[in-house]
Amino acid sequence: MKKKNRLLNYDLIIYQDDDWFKFSIDSVLLANFVSVNLKHKFFMDFCTGNAPIPMLLSLRTKGKIYGVELQNDIYKLGVDSIRENRLENQISLINCDVKNLSNYFDSDTFDVVTCNPPYFKVKSDSFINRNDVKAVARHEINIKLEDILDMAFYLLKNGGYFAMVHRSSRFIEIIELFMKYHIEPKKIQFIYPKNGRESDLFLIEGVKNGKTGLKMLSPIVIHNYDDSYTDYISDLLNRKK
Repeated sequence: MKKKNRLLNYDLIIYQDDDWFKFSIDSVLLANFVSVNLKHKFFMDFCTGNAPIPMLLSLRTKGKIYGVELQNDIYKLGVDSIRENRLENQISLINCDVKNLSNYFDSDTFDVVTCNPPYFKVKSDSFINRNDVKAVARHEINIKLEDILDMAFYLLKNGGYFAMVHRSSRFIEIIELFMKYHIEPKKIQFIYPKNGRESDLFLIEGVKNGKTGLKMLSPIVIHNYDDSYTDYISDLLNRKK
């Protein structure tokens, strides 16, 4: 069922549907992690879903922000959210496959590209959700990790930034693909569900044709032992505009 919710503690509204999925803390962490400066004028968010990342980025930049979402029903939720917040002049959503963005934009167009992609490969023994919307959002059914890196390289200006959140189990594969597509890793931050647990996610940012020089940032821990949010996460989720 379609619902109208507040986006964290910001003066933003987001439309969601409980039968599909809600935006996750992954998107919040990515929108906070990616480098944004006054020189950045054009932003692109792949696999934008109902557009939480473009809306959160609008609080950090006055630049033009695009989001692309393949699934029409989810795209419509994002469009409703953009209209509700009167952000149509800053944020534009496109209902298409990320792999087809070369039909919309020339190469070397964007200063920053972000992506919270489907995390899981499709294998013969994969458990695929019966809900098609969730399945496409979580599994590499329509787009693979390499497709994302390929299009990021195409769209980014020389020296542009690509930032992504992904599963820690795919860390080596992701580093190899960054290097293959000449996006030099510049900063990495691992995410842990609790202290003493293995990392399940990580954030990574690279620069197109960038120089070597990698920063390993302090790890992010999501929950305390009593399952409450850590101070860092609580501050992030309740931060005012």
